Amino acid sequence: MPAMTAPAPRKAPRPRADALRNRERIVTAAREMFVEHGPDVPLDEIARRAGVGNATVYRNFPDRDALVREVVCSVMDRTAEAAELALAETGDAFAALERFVHAAADERISALCPMVSSTFDQHHPDLEAARERVEQLVEEVMGRAKAAGQLRPDVGVGDLMIVVAQLSRPPAGTDCMRGDRFVHRHLQLLLDGLRAPARSALPGRAVGIRELRAS
Repeated sequence: MPAMTAPAPRKAPRPRADALRNRERIVTAAREMFVEHGPDVPLDEIARRAGVGNATVYRNFPDRDALVREVVCSVMDRTAEAAELALAETGDAFAALERFVHAAADERISALCPMVSSTFDQHHPDLEAARERVEQLVEEVMGRAKAAGQLRPDVGVGDLMIVVAQLSRPPAGTDCMRGDRFVHRHLQLLLDGLRAPARSALPGRAVGIRELRAS
């Protein structure tokens, strides 16, 4: 009697286009409201802004931590894409770094940073993967500018990301959004200070990835 073969496993159905659009709308609405009000904004308010029902939010994200994590990862992914665009440029390496820094600031990293340390597991695989991708790409962008002799050699990825986070946006939930008009002006002052040759010696040492994670 011939041996019976096990049936081939069924492939999981691909999400429908409308389901993907709903998920994207939820993440976008959540990012906006987390920046404006902090991570404790009611989920039904997020659903209302996204134009979906509460059940749709919970179908995509079973709890608040899952939604916050998705928002943070999406911001990191968008920041990584900005770094990839900078690396794809073939012109001035420092100008590419400048464009990346301004694009990263527009992602409102600083408003979301507190959520990483206070809302959910910092070592979740999705978060780790997104963080490592950003760090590697930013290191490449900075390394290219250093190799061209345009970026001072005594700054590290941690230095750049800390200052971008501090200057880019006020902390989530604060009524300081009117300060947005100064962001790119002050970032440009920072970038001018990063140009080589350096006009002064920086105190301490360059902040690398490990120190940034430990801070």
